[in-house]
This record gives sequence, structure tokens and C-alpha cells, in this order.
Amino acid sequence: MGAMSLNDVQHLFTAIDHVGIAVPDLDEAIAFYTETYGMTVAHEETNEEQGVREAMVRVGDTDSCIQLLAPLSPDSTIGKFLDRSGPGLQQLAYRVADIDAVSATLRERGLRLLYDAPKRGTSNSRVNFIHPKDAGGVLVELVEPAQGASAH
Repeated sequence: MGAMSLNDVQHLFTAIDHVGIAVPDLDEAIAFYTETYGMTVAHEETNEEQGVREAMVRVGDTDSCIQLLAPLSPDSTIGKFLDRSGPGLQQLAYRVADIDAVSATLRERGLRLLYDAPKRGTSNSRVNFIHPKDAGGVLVELVEPAQGASAH
């Protein structure tokens, strides 16, 4: 699929994919979200490249998820976040249909993305991030789900 121009992209973001929450202990966090909030774990994985152990926890019967992120090491992104800010909201992820086109459009609009090319995210999705200094202090993740994958 060739890169779309600005005019072809009606909605850059198609949905809020998930909200990422940094946690020091993934098992404790999963227990809290499942036992206290009654949510269900939709997916769990370790992403060595991103330095995290993570779980996608589904909200109700929707495809909205909370992503629980625990660091694999203190010098990982989440490890540094916890050290600096403590547990809590770490990122907001928007779902996109074509991450390459959306990335190109955002760059044309003057935003910096953290990666030159998308990296592998949860469930083989393709992801990139908008620099928080260009997004009002919010770390925004762009998520293009794997082809044929239902949301989470």
C-alpha cells in the first residue's frame, strides 16, 4: 500500500487501542485488575526488545484494554519511568489502519516520532510513538494491529 497523502486520511486514529500503565509487579497488577475490577486477561507476553513483561486486560465485553507494563530491568523504558514517576499512566495508544501513512502525515505536521520505522508491539502489531514534548506531555503510541488480528 503506497503512502497516503494528507487528504486521503479522514481519521488518523480509528479508536483508543489501550491505555498503558506502568506497574512494578505484573502478577500483583493482574491480580488486582482481575480480582478487584473483575476484568479478564486477553493476552500476556514478554517483549525483550521493549524490555517489558506485559498483559492486556479487557474492559467489560469491549475491545478496550488496559495494558499493564512491568520492566524486565531497571534501565528499561518502564524501569526508568517507575524510578522517575512511580506506578501509573505511562502512555495512551491510538489504533491506526496504516501506521506508515499516519506516521508520514504526523511528520509532515511537524511531530517527532521515536522510531524511524515501526517496531513490533503486542501480538505482532506494528507500533511507533509520538515524542511527548510534541504531544502536550503525553506519550502517544500508534498501533497498527497485525493483519487479520481482531483487536487484542
